[in-house]
This record gives sequence, C-alpha cells and structure tokens, in this order.
Amino acid sequence: MKLPIKTLLVGFFALVLVGSIVIISAQKPAPRGFTKLEDGVIVKVEKPYAGGAGNVKLQVVNDQIIHVSAAAGDTFSATASLMADPKKRNPAWKLEEKGDELILQTAVLRAIVSRSSGNVRFTDLKGQVILKEVPTAGRSFVKQKAGDKATYSISQSFESPEGEAWYGLGQHQQGLFNYRGTQVSLLQQNSEVAIPFMVSNRNYGLLWDNYSISRFGDCRPFEPLHTLSLTGADGSSGALTATYYSGKNADSVFLRRNEREIDYEFIQSLSKLPAGFPLQNGRVVWEGSVTSSFTGQHSFLFSSGGYLKYWLDGKLLVDKWRQCWNPITTLVQAKLEKAKKYPVKIEWIPDGGESYLAMKWLSPIPDSNRNTFSFWSEAGDNIDYYFVYGSNMDEIIAGYRELTGRATLLPNWAMGFWQSRERYKTQEELLSVVKEFRQRKIPLDNIVLDWFYWKPDQWGSHEFDASRFPNAENMIKDLHEKYNTHFMISVWPKFYTGTQHYDLFNEKGWLYKQNVLNNQKDWVGYVSTFYDAYNPQARELFWKLMNEKLYSKGVDAWWMDATEPDVLSNTNIEERKKLITPAVPGSSTSYFNSYALENAKGVYEGQRRTNALDRVFILTRSAYAGMQRYAAVTWSGDIGARWNDLQNQVAAGINFSLSGLPYWTSDIGGFSVEKRFENATGANLDEWRELMTRWYQFGAFCPIFRVHGQFPYREILHVAPADHPAYKSMLYYNQLRYRLMPYIYTLAAQTYHNNYTIMRPLVMDFPNDKAVLNIGDQYMFGPSLLVNPVYTYKARNRTLHLPANTGWYDFYTGVYQAGGQKINAAAAYERMPLYVREGSIVPMGPDLQYTGEKPADPVTLYVYTGKDAAFTLYEDEGTNYNYEKGAFANIPISWNEANKTLTIGKRSGSFPGMLNNRTFNIMWVSKTKALTQNNKPAATIRYQGESVSVTMK
Repeated sequence: MKLPIKTLLVGFFALVLVGSIVIISAQKPAPRGFTKLEDGVIVKVEKPYAGGAGNVKLQVVNDQIIHVSAAAGDTFSATASLMADPKKRNPAWKLEEKGDELILQTAVLRAIVSRSSGNVRFTDLKGQVILKEVPTAGRSFVKQKAGDKATYSISQSFESPEGEAWYGLGQHQQGLFNYRGTQVSLLQQNSEVAIPFMVSNRNYGLLWDNYSISRFGDCRPFEPLHTLSLTGADGSSGALTATYYSGKNADSVFLRRNEREIDYEFIQSLSKLPAGFPLQNGRVVWEGSVTSSFTGQHSFLFSSGGYLKYWLDGKLLVDKWRQCWNPITTLVQAKLEKAKKYPVKIEWIPDGGESYLAMKWLSPIPDSNRNTFSFWSEAGDNIDYYFVYGSNMDEIIAGYRELTGRATLLPNWAMGFWQSRERYKTQEELLSVVKEFRQRKIPLDNIVLDWFYWKPDQWGSHEFDASRFPNAENMIKDLHEKYNTHFMISVWPKFYTGTQHYDLFNEKGWLYKQNVLNNQKDWVGYVSTFYDAYNPQARELFWKLMNEKLYSKGVDAWWMDATEPDVLSNTNIEERKKLITPAVPGSSTSYFNSYALENAKGVYEGQRRTNALDRVFILTRSAYAGMQRYAAVTWSGDIGARWNDLQNQVAAGINFSLSGLPYWTSDIGGFSVEKRFENATGANLDEWRELMTRWYQFGAFCPIFRVHGQFPYREILHVAPADHPAYKSMLYYNQLRYRLMPYIYTLAAQTYHNNYTIMRPLVMDFPNDKAVLNIGDQYMFGPSLLVNPVYTYKARNRTLHLPANTGWYDFYTGVYQAGGQKINAAAAYERMPLYVREGSIVPMGPDLQYTGEKPADPVTLYVYTGKDAAFTLYEDEGTNYNYEKGAFANIPISWNEANKTLTIGKRSGSFPGMLNNRTFNIMWVSKTKALTQNNKPAATIRYQGESVSVTMK
C-alpha cells in the first residue's frame, strides 16, 4: 500500500521526536490571545508583570485533575516528567470564553484563567472557589544557572482561607502534622524524605512537578542568628557569649568568646570551631539575650547532633539527642514582642567525634502572606503543578496515583514480621537468630542482612565474604526450605574504586567521579562513589550485576540504602551537588531530589524482566513522587532512640501516607542509641525495655512491621527474658499481627485495586470532626482500628480523642464508649490503647508462625455492632503477579444493624489454590455484650462460595 508523501513526512518527524528532550513553542496565538489544544489551552498573557509568566498552559488530565504550566517566555519545556505517568487519557471537557477569562470545565470542576494576567483559579460547578493563585505577583521566575544551563528559580503562591490545614509532603522529623504556619523543606537527606505533594482538608491536592531543592508553605529563607539583635552575657551588643568547655565540669573552660552566629552544620563549617577544641568530650554554652524587630510567632530551626537544649525566656523549648554523625532538624516556635529582650541559652554536648550544630530563625509571617502558601524550587524551566480535586482525601490520593502510578501489591509475606540488625556479621549468626525464633515460636517472615557482608575493600562487588559467609547460597536455601523464612539483602548504589564493578561502570562513564577525584574516603577507609541512576543503561547494568551475584542465589528482596543519594554525609549542599552531577537529564541542581525514584525503577523493571512471576519488594531510605509504582517501602532512616523520636515517627508516618505512598515503616527501637543504653543496667535497662515495648506496639500497626537498629541487639529474646512484661507484650503484638493478616492483606490489596491508604490520619475518615485537624499522634489502621501509640516513659495512660459521629469499642475488652470526646485511656505496660470503630467487621485468622504456613482458615469475624458494617475479604496467590490478570477472589461480608443479620455474600473471582470450602466463626460485640478472656464463637458458618446469613441472638 502506498502512503501519501505528507503522511510519510509526518511519521518521519514523529520518529525523530520520540525519546528526545524537545521544546514546544507556544503556537502563535490567534487574535483572541489563546491557542486551543487537544487537551486544554495556551494563553498568551496580555499584561505580564516583571518576573512573571509570559504564557500559561492548562491541560485537562481527567474530570478531577488539571495540569497547570507557566513559562517566563514563549516556550514550554517538554522534558519528560519523572513522576507523572504520560499515558493518554482523552478526557471530556469544554472551553468557554467569558470576558477576560477562559473557563475549562469538566464533569465536576472548572479551571478559570485570566487572559490579561495569566492567573488561575479552580471552582466547583456552582462557582465556589476551591483554590486560587495569588493574583498579584503570585508567580515568580528569577534567572539563574543550573550547571552551565540557563534556568530559573521559581515560585507559585496560592490563597488559603483561615482554618485550612496542609498535610503530606513526605516524611519529616519535627513532629508536625498540620503544616499551616510553618515551612517544610523538601530536601532529601537521611531521615528526611521530600515528596512534593500537598493535601488540603478542603479536599484538593497539589503535586509540584519539580526535582530540585524546594520549599513549601512560608517559603522565605531562614536567616542567620545575627540578624536578630544579640546581647552577650556580659551586656556587650552584637553577639552571644559562647563558652567552650573541654569536659563536662564547669571548671573545664577551654575558651570564651562572642559569637554572632551558630553555624557548624556541615563538615566544611567545623573549621569555624576554636582550634583544638575537643568535640569528643567537649561542651558549649551560648548565653545572652535576643531582641526582635517584630511582634508575633517566631520560628527557630536547629540542626544538631549530640545533646541539645534550648531555653528562651527561661523556658526549655528543646531537649534533644541525636547520634553525632547524623544531625536532626528541630523546629520550634515562640511568640516574641518587638524590641523586648529575651534571655536565651543554648547548650550543646557533641557526644562524639564529628558533630554538628546550627541555629537559624525566621520572623513572623507578614500579615500580607498570612492567608497564603507557596511552593518554591531552586531550579525549573517552567512552573508545573497538578491540581487534584476530590470529595474526600481518598479521592485525592487516587488522583495522585492516577498521575504517578498505581501502588503495586507487595508479597503477602512482606506484611508479616521482619527481623533485622546492624548487622549480622556471619552466616552462622544470622541462621542462629532464625533458628531461635522458630524454637521459641516467635512468628517471623523475613530476615534482613544489612551492609558489609562483602570483604572490607569490596563494597559494590555484591560478593559475600567467604570467611564469614562460606556458603551463602546454602544459607539462603536453608532459610527458605528449613526455616520458611524470606531473605532481604542490602544493596547500595555505591562502589569502591578498584573493584570489578567500579571498573565496569567507570569505563562507560556511568559514575559520579567528583568524590573519587577528591580522594574522599568513607568511614571504613576506602574511596568510593555512586553510579548515575538517571542513565537507563546504567540502571540496566546495576540490575544485571545484582541478578548475577545475588538474585540468582535466591535473594527475595532488596534493601536500597543511602538513596538520597548519600555520597558523603554532612557535606554542604553545593558540595553535594558536585558529588552527584547527573550525566543524562541535566544538572544536579535541577535533579537533586529524585535519585531514589530512578534507582528503584531500575531494580523493579530489571527484576520483572528477569522473573515475571515473583513480586518485587524494595526497602529504600529515600523516596519521591511515583515511588509506589516500583514496589517500594520507605523507612524513616537512621533515627535516634529517644521517646521524642518515637513520637515524631507517628506524625512522620501518617504524613508520608497522605503523600500518596502507602508503605512506610521505622526502625523499631530507633536506629542509634545513647551510650547509656548500649550496655544498660538498672534504671537505664528498665527504660530501654519499655521504649522497645512501646515502639513495638506502634510498629505492629504500621504498614510494614520490622525491627532494626544498632547495638543493643533488637531481637525480642535479647531485649528481655521470656517472663518479662516487655517480652510478653512484644510476643503478643507479633502474634496479633499474624492473626490480623486477613484484615491487613485485604488493606494491602485495596492499595492496588482501589487506591486505598492503610495508615490513615484521622482527618481522612472524620473530616467533619474539627478536633482531628491537628491530631498527629493517633491514626486509623484501615477502616476499623484506632491506634494510639504511647510515647512517654512510665506512662500508664494517655489522653486521646475518640472521633465524633460514631462509637468506639475497646479492642481488648469490647467495652463501648461514645465518640466525640477526649478520654484518659488506660495504657498498661503491656498494652497500647486500641479501639475499634462502631459498625466494623474485623476478620482474624488462625495463629501463624509465618504467612505461608497454612491458609487463613478458620476466619473469625468480629462484628462490632451499633451501625451497619461491611468488609470485603480479599485473597490471591500472595507472591506472584497473577492478581494483575484478575486472579483473585473477594468475599463480601455485611452487617445489617436493623435486622441484626450478618451476610457472607457470594464470592466473586478465583485463583489457583483457592479454598472452595471454608469456615467462619462469628463473634458479636455490642454495647451490652463485651469480650471475655475465653469467648467462644456465637455461631459457626460453613461457607462454599454462596451467600449465607446468620442472625444475632
């Protein structure tokens, strides 16, 4: 068949453009000042202000999502998005001209853009404003260079009414839940994860499509301390009095001097410390007073390793510890009056070798910005954001995943218990732990081998050190066949010079070389660097080597550590950029935050090419928008092990979940501990055991349940003897986790099939209860379980809120309480307060030692009456991808409160190995019928896939 020459030419030019970075020119506008596109419109701004946008593009993604792009000039960069899915959707929409405005309307939403200014607002179909850009100077483009490329620092501001709350934005360690009135730094580092997706309680979300260092909220940069008016302890002006001590005693003064700033944040800034000052054993105290030129809420931001205390006006506002080599950020706010002197004292005990401290501040938000928020990014050719609308937060999360990819379903064993340690040093040590778990009947599904299983000078070789792991393949075989345990291994994107794998990457030019040129040695003592994960060929080679050396031996899952990437810890930002200069997409300034996404992509796609059957499973220390499509779990990094660290993980986890990524976990017990816990006795041992117990209770109700940390060892048997309350409590929650597996695995399946979120802040399920807007230390685990972690030492009760418009049953006793009230709940050492929502069906399976031990039969259905209830029990093969092809089954279960009838409906779907005949035991829980220790089922149902009902008597 002959094709017209015009068709051939069109096809030729289309091929030329595929896979390339192209620039789309804003087509020459029609006299009306805009150009209609297949999916939206480009507006030539008639009256652009200085530093604003010259062109604005609106594209309809679907009924609930609008993509807004703004360009300073006449062109839009079409560089492919790393986070957004480019699939073609062909939504229905219409365009209307109305005076100065163009209105794009979908079935549920309007996006309205001004032709004169380019400003955008979003309304519902009744015209009620959902969100609008700040109309005057709301956009900003400031010319700069990123590497050798001209680009802009960019910002976009939005109006925000009083009472609006902001959530999501990744995982942060300040203990904040509602971010209104603060600044969120979107900068990847150990224990801080940047996800540029914000969710509002006004039922919309914003996905900021940018990969550079960014800020959200109040985006003004923090200022150095000396921009406050400082007075020393001796009354001198312009600085605080800094006293350096060579020891802990008051008479060990090393040096006293005046200091205008506290800036020892990075390796490079440690040179500012007094020469010869002994960080290992020293102490520093800054004293004097501060005076501000403003009245209102001031913010003080610390970055600290070691012990830090901060007093303002005699009040202790900060009391933190963090391992010296991995500083933590702490944000505190305090109201100050203009021109008033406030006494201040900062005490820092470095507690180790290289240790870090910095203090900055920010003045009150100006009145003109009080009801606004912004996104700011260091580098961007365009402003790019997606507005996501929904009737509830679940719909907003669904919109995020429509944009960035569906969350894959992890293998069922990933929902079980993982044991890990920093680190199992030998093959025998690792196997002996698993053997002991099985002998003691402590349920376990996954054992993790952390870093340094290789020879000392062979990081990146993926080779086991034969002197310590003489037969790794047999070790893995024993784990699988003898102990029914899965095996996860640590794989870093890091390579020592001189290794064969380093040479393979180096000869292709696929390594970041600056660290090697600097001859910079890591903490082990060798020179290393990371591979360029942005290069698709480099990703393929990375997987190829993992496959040849590890996956082929039977490794089940991957621990992708240091994926910020952490080439050199605690170096300053400019040096970090030099160390990670990408070879493929652009400058490190422009792509600073997204390394973990591309690294996970290579492993996920590589394993699926190698083995299309077994589910991929990745644990990663950093993440970015879109990570959920690569079977990735994120953990909260190398956190400390103090009670405030435990508290902070709750808010970190639920905000991470509201960022659209469903799988999150923390190191139970914290990663690093104070020296007093390392060989603890007496009161310190008592506190350590209680901290582990409380963290374990919380961890059992996280999407992923795992223990990890440095010395002391974190295995239950090393925490306490079997007759101790700590041991008993940890064993109880481990066993409970396995009994809840039918409930938990169903929730995991819903993350794939229905874009569900497992770890749910209360604002998701109780949006009309205004009391929950700022509650960041309670959450729902699925639709039914209200989790209330205890994070105070020796607490035997805790204040908590029972959300309104429903009643609540005590999980352990079945005792009923009305919602909409604050209570002081009992919190015995061995139990965390746990409540079940009225109108719930909670399925529980048999006791298990591992998820694959036996089918979930019988299943006990706990029916919490008082309201209608429903739960759909999901099952599939558990470890393969046949669920993507429809191989799964659902059993709908419902409770009718009016006629007191429970119905187990007709099963839909099937899969190989499915139980056709099964048993359901029924337990009624009502306001008048609590649980007892030896409750027996009220009814037993033999189920064969057809609908069957039973009435409560």
